[in-house]
Amino acid sequence: MLEIIPQFSVFLLMFVRISAFFVTVPFFSYRTIPPQLKILLALMLAWMMYYTIQTEVIPIDGNYILLIMKEAMIGLIIGLAATIIISIVQIAGGFIDFEMGFAMANIVDPLTGAQSPMMGQFFNLLILYLLIATNGHHLILDGIYYSYQFIPINHFPNFGDAGMAEFTVKLIAVVFSVAFQMSAPLVAALFLLTLAIGITGKTVPQLNIFIIGFPLKIIVGFLVLFISMGIMIEVMQKVIELMITVMREFMQFLGGA
Repeated sequence: MLEIIPQFSVFLLMFVRISAFFVTVPFFSYRTIPPQLKILLALMLAWMMYYTIQTEVIPIDGNYILLIMKEAMIGLIIGLAATIIISIVQIAGGFIDFEMGFAMANIVDPLTGAQSPMMGQFFNLLILYLLIATNGHHLILDGIYYSYQFIPINHFPNFGDAGMAEFTVKLIAVVFSVAFQMSAPLVAALFLLTLAIGITGKTVPQLNIFIIGFPLKIIVGFLVLFISMGIMIEVMQKVIELMITVMREFMQFLGGA
């Protein structure tokens, strides 16, 4: 009977890391999932991981509070790294909205509760469906499971490591670079269209550019988006692979590898 009941100190640390991970990681942190379900899922995962991960007895003493804070930080950082990568599609959607004229029509994203550009929300829903279709949510759960191999419960990582700071800066640069490359076909096409409309407005002053320009940019934008949708899906698949890779590399940095 005692083997079925986990040790409370170790079980609580696992629960703290997993629940903190669910606060920031994509898909599991969305507001459409009830908090009760998140807590129940975190308890179930912590209970299962307890019997698959070799851990030593951890006494509840003065250092135990530090261990709880450390576990919460690790879960938040790993989930935040994945969220930063997923934000590539929203940044790309913001670039496209600016050229199509939708930048003034931000709407509230029901998944996160924050304001999001229209095309950014469309790309976010599309990559979410792709994540589920390719079992990416299983890989996310694998990430928090294998985090105990890189960062054991009784190990205190160096959060102020210079290598991790450099990696974070490079990660942000990659995010904006990939987002610009993802939106480049539509941005380039709409920029050329804007240039053509401007030249037309100078050569034909009687033509009302504002009445013709906005609908024309929207039509051309959706047409280019339809043509390049296959490439967009491939890029989103690479973004999901990059998310899993970045999570593993963050664990390696936190674990001192």
